[in-house]
Amino acid sequence: MEKNPVIKTEIVSVVSNQSSNSFQNKKTPVCKSGLTKDTLHVCEVCGKGFSAKSRLKSHFFTHTKEKPYVCEICLKAFSHRNNLNRHIIIHSGERPYVCKRCGKTFTKKRNLVRHKFFHTGEKPYVCEVCGKAFSWKSNLTKHHLVHTKEKDFICHVCDKRFARLRSLEEHWLTHTGEKPFACTMCSKSFGNKSGLRKHHRTHTDEKPFVCYLCQKGFSSKSSLKYHYRNHTNKKRYVCKNCGKRFSLKSCLDVHRRIHTDEKPFQCELCEKSFRQMSALKAHYLVHTGEKPFECETCGKTFSCKTGLNRHRRNHTGKKPFVCDVCNKAFFEKSFLKRHYLIHTNKKSFECDICKKAFRLQWNLKAHYRIHTNEKPFKCDICTREFNQSSSLKRHFRIHVNK
Repeated sequence: MEKNPVIKTEIVSVVSNQSSNSFQNKKTPVCKSGLTKDTLHVCEVCGKGFSAKSRLKSHFFTHTKEKPYVCEICLKAFSHRNNLNRHIIIHSGERPYVCKRCGKTFTKKRNLVRHKFFHTGEKPYVCEVCGKAFSWKSNLTKHHLVHTKEKDFICHVCDKRFARLRSLEEHWLTHTGEKPFACTMCSKSFGNKSGLRKHHRTHTDEKPFVCYLCQKGFSSKSSLKYHYRNHTNKKRYVCKNCGKRFSLKSCLDVHRRIHTDEKPFQCELCEKSFRQMSALKAHYLVHTGEKPFECETCGKTFSCKTGLNRHRRNHTGKKPFVCDVCNKAFFEKSFLKRHYLIHTNKKSFECDICKKAFRLQWNLKAHYRIHTNEKPFKCDICTREFNQSSSLKRHFRIHVNK
């Protein structure tokens, strides 16, 4: 092999002397015509050539993993000065790139270009192997690993393999318990940046993922994916107790707990149990007193986002949940669900003692107290006890009218 680079008229193919052992018989096209032997700068590691020495220097950092350009505000480091300059815009709050269709703003032009695909539905990046199309090039690159099965990064704790170093680094945090990404609005921490990004949308109410069929917006891509099944009617999972159908098996599993009264998620502080982990997490805020969700109209704060959304309707008077049988509207979805039972007359909750059936589970619970003689509702004036809250309210009027 020749020691000096071979320069052709149209394309220069270079293999450096130092990299000849690892890159034998490999020729890398590096630049177009117009360069001379003296002006070509060649990387000694991979043989790639550059027209300027500064570009070669920047390229070399991809091999050394060195990041000499550091942000003075957050200390994040970069291998290229241009990347640092683009990053600084995040701290300045400047978002110069605006979507003409929805008004959303971006710090980077490439993010605006990506965003436009949500509106157009365009997927210009196509897999040559299976024909699957993607809106973003990075997603196509990740998809390619499905076909190559290359997983070169191995966790030395559990031997799990990963296709990308970043995935291994994020996985490593599950062993250490470290959560380096903290929310500046509520101090909640996350093991990866994407988790923080999703969480941040709960504060901003941002919904960048829009259904192209009905224009409904979602805060996460996975939620949009599940929503699409409402249009395709793909609800394969059926509850054997009440016949309700679900798109996901996990949703059916959660729903079944309504019938079994299973509550596997227990609070360590008060031993109260919940059907879903999300409900337990929201409950913990009762103990901490934390209320991170604030109404922008009156300043009232709430421990969960759903509470804030319900409260907002007091200001707007909006009743978004409408019965498609009688057109009666409700503030909350749960009220609409209970209302539907009037039309169906379905009574799915049966007492296993006397076989009396009820439309709602809480009615069945109240009924059980007749058999158990449990009286949890106590009058704080005369200490008389009742098995239903409505009975206590009626009783309380006796004291008020005296």
